[in-house]
Amino acid sequence: MKLRRIFPSHQLFFATALSILLGIPLLAQDTVARNGNTPLTGKIVGISGPNLQIQVGAGTLAIPLSSVASVTMAVPADFTAGEKAYEAQDFAKALPPVKAIVGKFKGLPTEWARRATAILGDIYVSLNQLTEAEAAYLDFQKTYGGANSIQTDVGMARIAVSKKEFDKAKEKLDPIATQALKERHPAAAVEASYSQTFYLLGQIAESQQDFPAALEDYLRTVTLFPADRLAVAHSKERADALRKEHSTTVP
Repeated sequence: MKLRRIFPSHQLFFATALSILLGIPLLAQDTVARNGNTPLTGKIVGISGPNLQIQVGAGTLAIPLSSVASVTMAVPADFTAGEKAYEAQDFAKALPPVKAIVGKFKGLPTEWARRATAILGDIYVSLNQLTEAEAAYLDFQKTYGGANSIQTDVGMARIAVSKKEFDKAKEKLDPIATQALKERHPAAAVEASYSQTFYLLGQIAESQQDFPAALEDYLRTVTLFPADRLAVAHSKERADALRKEHSTTVP
């Protein structure tokens, strides 16, 4: 495999030697493990097209993402700030840092990059920016694919619920709910999607005045699939309201 070198080799040698002599690193060290190649250490700059950009010494290497097995990198401050604001339901505050992370690191094989790309659509829905939300969900699916198709379907169902297109939402959600109830120990990649699925189904049932079914779905999020903290918080709130306002019990 050939890597594009953007700096002369003697500069890299000199910079590395100087760093060793001074006893200090040139950069905060990230590690990129590559399929069939020696791992690289340096500073991950971001993702550009199909390549991961990593600064090594005085220059930058472009590594095809397809060749990257794993990445070890500190969680960026923007992600921490964005996730904190998201979970506090301050979506206007969450949008800029999460959008910045997605713009810079989308496609990086880390949990925080995947989560930022996933929740960007949720943030847009919460801000009623539905066109942007749909584009974000489809971009997430295109970037991370695989099991993440479930999360994309849930995201599209969120948009449908926001538009009060409940039949369209149920068409997406019902197969996911059926699958979820068959799994005793769901994979981590789908746990949050299952949480959101039953919360959304609860909203749909409640809109149809089927309060027992709504309560049952809310309680499934709370007791069976509590991975998504926002979905759990909203489900608890609606479950308590149904019990208080309609004396609802689970069928």
